[in-house]
Amino acid sequence: IDKENKPDLPLASGEFSPTLGTAIVAISPITSFAMGIMFKSPPLLYSILTVFLLATAYSLHLPFLRWKKSAVLTSVCIISVRALVIPLGFFLHMQKYVLGRPAIITKPVMFAVAFMAIISTVIAVIKDIPDVDGDEAFGLQSLTIRLGKEKVFWLGVSTLLMAYGTAVIVGASSTLMSNKIITVLGHCILASILWTRARTVVISEPASTLSFYLFVWKLLYAEYLLDPICTLKRCISNW
Repeated sequence: IDKENKPDLPLASGEFSPTLGTAIVAISPITSFAMGIMFKSPPLLYSILTVFLLATAYSLHLPFLRWKKSAVLTSVCIISVRALVIPLGFFLHMQKYVLGRPAIITKPVMFAVAFMAIISTVIAVIKDIPDVDGDEAFGLQSLTIRLGKEKVFWLGVSTLLMAYGTAVIVGASSTLMSNKIITVLGHCILASILWTRARTVVISEPASTLSFYLFVWKLLYAEYLLDPICTLKRCISNW
């Protein structure tokens, strides 16, 4: 499928041999599990294990697996990893096993999980826009194939803009002035960048929609940076 949809990827283009690809795939979980065991942190180790199992279910070509063939199961994988496992697992690891504080799920963490769930859902939905031709050839039934590129694209953009608007309202209600400024200003900036970028996308061109899809991943990582800053400031103020 990648040879059709993303021929520039290392394996699809032949830059990496199958042997090298297998070696990388084998070494990555081994080193990850080693780190989880070394840190003696159950939340970190369970997070790594969960990501490994979901990634295996997503990719492995066996009965009842290969979840990437299903739009629903693809969404489950992306949302589970990006919105639940990483934020909650890493927060609990830092809170209890690094800072030595009680493992309590705070309101900022719940907000982060909800917001990440929205971005992850959008990523899961728009990821197939550049891949329509290859997906149709291999019989995959994505939401993009059912609804069309343009509807799915603007559905994703509108959902993200509404999420940023909600984040601004939540931030404005914060009792901590620094959090209020960072949350409101940060999400206003990200929403403006998103809208400006979306207007330049040529939906009929796979290269343009792929670039936008990768851009949305950058928005997710920006949120990974923004949310911990606010959470840290609240923790310091309550110390």
